[in-house]
Amino acid sequence: MAASTEARTNLPEITVSELSAALKRTVEEAYPYVRLRGEVSGYRGPHSSGHCYFSLKDQNARIEAVIWKGTFGRMRFKPEEGLEVIASGKITTYPGSSKYQIVVESIEPAGVGALMALLDERKKKLAAEGLFDESRKRPLPFMPRVIGVVTSPTGAVIRDILHRLSDRCPCHVLVWPVRVQGETAAAEVAAAIAGFNALAPGGTIPRPDVLIVARGGGSLEDLWSFNEEIVARAAAASDIPLVSAVGHETDFTLIDFVSDRRAPTPSAAAEMVVPVRAELISTVGAHGARLVGAAGRFVQRLRAEVRGLARGLPSAESVLALPRQRLDAASERLGRSLRANAHAHRVRFERASGRHSPRALRAQIVHVRERIVSLATRSRRCVDVARDRRAARLETLTQLLNALGYHKVLERGFALVRDGEGHPLRSASAVAANDPLDIEFADGRVAAVATGGTPRRRKGTPEKGGQGSLFG
Repeated sequence: MAASTEARTNLPEITVSELSAALKRTVEEAYPYVRLRGEVSGYRGPHSSGHCYFSLKDQNARIEAVIWKGTFGRMRFKPEEGLEVIASGKITTYPGSSKYQIVVESIEPAGVGALMALLDERKKKLAAEGLFDESRKRPLPFMPRVIGVVTSPTGAVIRDILHRLSDRCPCHVLVWPVRVQGETAAAEVAAAIAGFNALAPGGTIPRPDVLIVARGGGSLEDLWSFNEEIVARAAAASDIPLVSAVGHETDFTLIDFVSDRRAPTPSAAAEMVVPVRAELISTVGAHGARLVGAAGRFVQRLRAEVRGLARGLPSAESVLALPRQRLDAASERLGRSLRANAHAHRVRFERASGRHSPRALRAQIVHVRERIVSLATRSRRCVDVARDRRAARLETLTQLLNALGYHKVLERGFALVRDGEGHPLRSASAVAANDPLDIEFADGRVAAVATGGTPRRRKGTPEKGGQGSLFG
């Protein structure tokens, strides 16, 4: 025992940092790259630094995990709380707290079950926000001039769409090339939808009347880009009606629930957005023939009605016979009537000319002149008499005014006393001490203040031993 104790005491001393560095090298050399399956726990999103910190756990153990900022931005799948994932990365230690951790370089859901659970959770979230409501669905335009297609430019999908459109109704097609699978596919599809909506109507690049987002069939993992929230929200925010054609008829993605119409295949989407040109031509021709036939039948019916009405009308000869007879009779009477009328006017003129001879006119003028002179003389006499009467009345009123006016009294040495409000004072009892007074003489006014007086009586109260005034 003494030997073992001596052996331990002879070990070289190392620092804590040296031990932590040695353990770090040992762990990293023993586990250079691992794939761990576990449930995400404690995930709160990226830290302010951009890094992500969380844990992976199973029924019996837990390990810390970290995703650096640069790696997190490139990840196709992002960690979510409670999601079972397979994380790939390197095992290392963190000397600051004496623990080991995995530096995650990639992450993926652990099987189809985990993807379906994540898809179901996203579907509930978007449905709660009202993005799946039928009231948001808009009808597709009947005859779009421009169709926008968001898909891969090299796949069979775009060839199927163009071929179907050319068969049914050729029109202008704009293709926005995107990746339909991979880490950047979701962002590219969302950017394409937003880009088509950003085109100005009537601009250099025509704005589509309807959009088709298409992709061929594949597994759930292959179609997962169309289950990302960024794609679903871009489709919901589109002002242009949108048709989703992702996968086969049995495949459903989030964009199918948000779009205005879902097509089971890309070819079916092309059939939805345009009518059949041959059918339109046939329909227009049929409508044109019906319109021409209806117009002809309408003209024939009007012609028959006019003919029926014409048979019920009298002939022109019968309608004009009586007026013609009346015209002939009137024309015969017209000459006699003119001669009789002229004779009557001649007689009246001769009688009038006899009454209005030059001698009679001169006598009448002399009589009118004498009457005018008589009326002028009488009018001058009337004016003189009226003026004399008005002057005499004015003189009488002037004398009466001078006799009754108080100014003549003031000229005899009297004065008129008023109170502060300008009312005449008729007695000393109406004046109280310190009342302002206004005294008017014949040659002007003087302001004064009463130095004595009687107590103020109530208005309308008679003086003692006297009779009250009727004027207050």
